[in-house]
Amino acid sequence: MEVTMPEYMLLLHASPPDPQADRWEQLPLWQEVTDTLRDAGLLVANGPLDTPETARTVRVRDGETLVTDGPYAVTKEVLVGYYVLDCPSLDEAIAAAARMPTAASGTVEVRAILDATSAAAGR
Repeated sequence: MEVTMPEYMLLLHASPPDPQADRWEQLPLWQEVTDTLRDAGLLVANGPLDTPETARTVRVRDGETLVTDGPYAVTKEVLVGYYVLDCPSLDEAIAAAARMPTAASGTVEVRAILDATSAAAGR
């Protein structure tokens, strides 16, 4: 039986990007973190997200699909990107989250990704 490492999603929250600022000025820091995670065999996927103004929130109520412009939550920070990592433990995922440049000025939320089979079985 093959043992697989759990996957963790790092949700990167930061102040909404300033349209006048260069969103990519920290690109070298991000590239370094991404490269080291990839080299360690931990990186599954990652990417930045478009601005909150491009978001659409979808709900279905009484069979009707309702689409609202923008994110649902009104907060001072918005979801700006994500990483999916294959880590042997929550501690290692937290250590990776602490290396994200966003952790210095925003927050990085760490969540285990549930295996669909285990989740359906209530485990």
